[in-house]
Amino acid sequence: MTPQTAAKDKPLHSQTLSRGLRALEILAEADSPMSIAGLSEALGVHRSIAYRILRTLEDHSLVVRDDAGRVQAGVGLAALARGVSRDLQSAALPELTTLAESVGTTAFIAVWDQHGCVTLLTVEPRHPAATLVQRPGTRHPFSSGAPGIAIQSGLTDEEWQRLAPGEPYRQEAVEARDRGYALSHDEVIPGVSSIAAPIRIPGQLPASIAVVYLNQRDDVTELGTALIRAAAAIEAQLR
Repeated sequence: MTPQTAAKDKPLHSQTLSRGLRALEILAEADSPMSIAGLSEALGVHRSIAYRILRTLEDHSLVVRDDAGRVQAGVGLAALARGVSRDLQSAALPELTTLAESVGTTAFIAVWDQHGCVTLLTVEPRHPAATLVQRPGTRHPFSSGAPGIAIQSGLTDEEWQRLAPGEPYRQEAVEARDRGYALSHDEVIPGVSSIAAPIRIPGQLPASIAVVYLNQRDDVTELGTALIRAAAAIEAQLR
């Protein structure tokens, strides 16, 4: 193979765009605003390169800087996020609100995202006693957590292999398919549990509706039933 042929066969990617998108992912996952030095280290690039990337993102309101020069995700991301699975978000919001208030814990929607799942929409109860914050954009691999197990359970083995070749189909997903909802404890964060039910909508990304809570609860079956009902209500609105 000649160098010219190898160059033609190699997929074309924009390194600058890739770095900009990765910068947004890092900032979205950060617990607090980051310095340019910290971001450049996380990106593995020189500060001057990180600065140019940030200036471009800042021009589009995707990042903002505070008085100390630290950087965080900007409101432009929220505007973009509203367009992602818009119908699903609209249908899910009332169900998430009712669920969060009735069970007293955070409720959210997770959707398939290549080799993992990402939180799309979240609602916290108005008067939580002790609840966890699940931020939109939070990512988890399919190897841990009820939302990913539930997404898998909504697909057959063949569908899953077409969608995510090489990703194992967990035995927990088979059990969740029979039960109607998935369970997880201590898989993502020690002491944290989650329950999720699949959402199956033609033309939409595979998704799940979930709740996350600290420690153990005695009403797991009731929570699972509530999630199944909420998933069915969302599916009915979108069909």
